[in-house]
Amino acid sequence: MFRPRDLSQESVAYLFIDTVYEPLRRWGQKTGVLCVWAIWEDGRKVLLSLSTSNSESYESGLEVLRDLLKRGMRPPVTITTDGAGGLSKAIDASWPKSLRIRWWFHKMQNLEQKVPAQAGPAFKALVVDMRDAPARQKAEERRAQLVVQYQREFPAACRCLWDAAAASLNHLEVPPRQQHYVRTSNLAERAFVEARRRTKVIPHLFEERSLVQLVFAVLIRVSDRWTKKGFSEVERHQIRTLRRKRTLDEQEVRSLAPTSDHQSRRSAASAA
Repeated sequence: MFRPRDLSQESVAYLFIDTVYEPLRRWGQKTGVLCVWAIWEDGRKVLLSLSTSNSESYESGLEVLRDLLKRGMRPPVTITTDGAGGLSKAIDASWPKSLRIRWWFHKMQNLEQKVPAQAGPAFKALVVDMRDAPARQKAEERRAQLVVQYQREFPAACRCLWDAAAASLNHLEVPPRQQHYVRTSNLAERAFVEARRRTKVIPHLFEERSLVQLVFAVLIRVSDRWTKKGFSEVERHQIRTLRRKRTLDEQEVRSLAPTSDHQSRRSAASAA
């Protein structure tokens, strides 16, 4: 069973949380499957948790993080999510010293929707140049220049650039070769595409259990190919250095009390 597995002996370098939404015939609406996976310090990738949730709210995120804490997981160096405010708040409450990173896959999609098609390539090239800057300070300078250049033409896109400003550049704090791992996850994105391809064959799954089983089957097949150790000893040393710099193993986890009595409807799922 992958969900009850003890995590206290594992050193988590990078944690990822994302949700895939699919329609359920029984309820006539979409239900989300919140997926959590990680990259260990040695470079292995592993699926940690799947659970259903109707939103990425504070309460939903809190429940997932509590489960990971109960299983003994140490604070990760980074945590990559989309821009959901509730989930971000739950992360900040549980692991305040971990670097929260904004998904660049989602951010680029948002930016493309706010810029006319004819201006898109030039604008995107500047954004990518900012995202892939050699250092954080240089990225901040490039972002400021980009906003000055396009503020009058594309104000919505510029506001999007400033949204989650720190989290959007936190990937530049990790070793250079690993930055593309933490700012997005092509493996998981491709797995979600596969899950959606299958649900088109069965347009409306009947119940939550069927949905979770389908997403689990797709992700666990991908994760079976994740077990190869991918980081060199030098890279592992860099991760350990970043852990010490952020004093992650010295922090005390804050009390994870929900802000309201309302609990989101969730059902945990596990598989052998």
